[in-house]
Amino acid sequence: MAEGREKSESRRQSWLMCLIANIHRDPRKSRAKKPKDFDPFSEENKPVNDIAGLRAAFERASAGKEAQR
Repeated sequence: MAEGREKSESRRQSWLMCLIANIHRDPRKSRAKKPKDFDPFSEENKPVNDIAGLRAAFERASAGKEAQR
């Protein structure tokens, strides 16, 4: 029960931090933030523990950088 409440509070706070960050960002210099960027319980924020997961994370990051060019 405590973990569920912690996740709920974290989700709410990540939405607020996302809103504040997007209000104060420069649209020409940075991309819009998403709530999952601030949520510690998000699936994307979990540490990678094996080589296959590390390779997949690296390929996703590389593909994102190539798309921005």
